[in-house]
Amino acid sequence: MYRPNSRWTWSFVIITCIQAAIILGFESYVFARFQSELRGNYGTAATSRTIPTFLTLYIFGFVYELILTYDALRLKNTIQVIGICLCNVGLLIYGAVQTDQIREAILALNRGHNIDKKIWPDVKPFLVAIPIIIGIGSVLMMFVAWKLYDEFAWTIYKHISADLRMKRRYLTYQIYIALLKFDFFFFLGFTVQFVVIVTDKKATEYILTIIAIPCTILILLSAAWSTRRENTPGMIITI
Repeated sequence: MYRPNSRWTWSFVIITCIQAAIILGFESYVFARFQSELRGNYGTAATSRTIPTFLTLYIFGFVYELILTYDALRLKNTIQVIGICLCNVGLLIYGAVQTDQIREAILALNRGHNIDKKIWPDVKPFLVAIPIIIGIGSVLMMFVAWKLYDEFAWTIYKHISADLRMKRRYLTYQIYIALLKFDFFFFLGFTVQFVVIVTDKKATEYILTIIAIPCTILILLSAAWSTRRENTPGMIITI
């Protein structure tokens, strides 16, 4: 089992864990308050389903980021570390956008007497604090990623020497595998959101979207397996 073994690997782990712990706590509180305040026949309102789904996906995003962090440090994958920093910036942008989304959802549900608008002053401070915390975390993560770039570059050099062709191949491999790992979250997240938005469970779009979930996971796993085994036909099929 991998364990961080340097100052900068420990720093990256600590930053991501502290950030995730705070954000998960805030998002869980907002989710619980939103759900507890719903009343009446709210099941017919699309907003009552989409907002909890977005909050759940956002929580899953930070859990998945922790998994990717452990995996990137274990493999000493510089590209994946950089990708995690970029992903964190993406979560920062979504965190800033979700404040208005949730406020509008509360107002829309309040007009239908499905929720009390007094909930907004309770959750607003947490929603405002989330992008601020992620912004601070992103800056710290980028600084540590810069230090890890030098540390991992030396480790990779010792394994593949100074062969430029091999370095280019290894870099391409790292980029491809990192993209597959990030694709898993974004494809799955998009598909789940689409499932929630579709109200007619018998619609063709709903059925096709449900089928697409296992197909997407299978394609990503096949792509990774084919690349690691250098299976050319498999890579062509997945592409």
